[in-house]
Amino acid sequence: KECRHCKSEESNLCELLRINTDRGVMLSDGKSRFSIKGKPIFHFVGTSTFSEYTVVHRGCAVKINPLAPLDKVCILSCGISTGLGATLNVAKPKKGSSVAVFGLGAVGLAAAEGARIAGASRIIGVDLHPDRIKEARKFGVTELVNPKDHKKPIQEVIADMTDGGVDRSVECTGNVDCMISAFEC
Repeated sequence: KECRHCKSEESNLCELLRINTDRGVMLSDGKSRFSIKGKPIFHFVGTSTFSEYTVVHRGCAVKINPLAPLDKVCILSCGISTGLGATLNVAKPKKGSSVAVFGLGAVGLAAAEGARIAGASRIIGVDLHPDRIKEARKFGVTELVNPKDHKKPIQEVIADMTDGGVDRSVECTGNVDCMISAFEC
């Protein structure tokens, strides 16, 4: 909580930890804390979260409220905080607004949940997999649009559905074409 990013309410980066996240070793001494048969096993993204036990830099640790029931506490991964945070803290949909969410994986479902929490009245999920709508409805998605079902670009479909476009769109696939569609709708 000392660098400009850590002090900012607009950022979740850290100058110390964001550098070389694939380094595979501890910042303090440049060595791995794991080995098997004498060969080092390198950290993944500075946390090694797929380990039963691990050693991490203090900046990678998250303090748990001592009142939280430990049998219920789990790591949700970055997908949940990314999708929810991007929607609530960056897109900031207003109550009654319309939101398109591109991609209904973990990040997209969390983004839809963020839109629901914010009070969006129309949440349009965009995904190539129609089987995801059942799960997506639990997170606030009100409509599913599958680009495969339409002859025209999905941004035009959404613009037609919403009389000109949604109030906010959140792209959760990392696909450049989806990014363009999300921007254009």
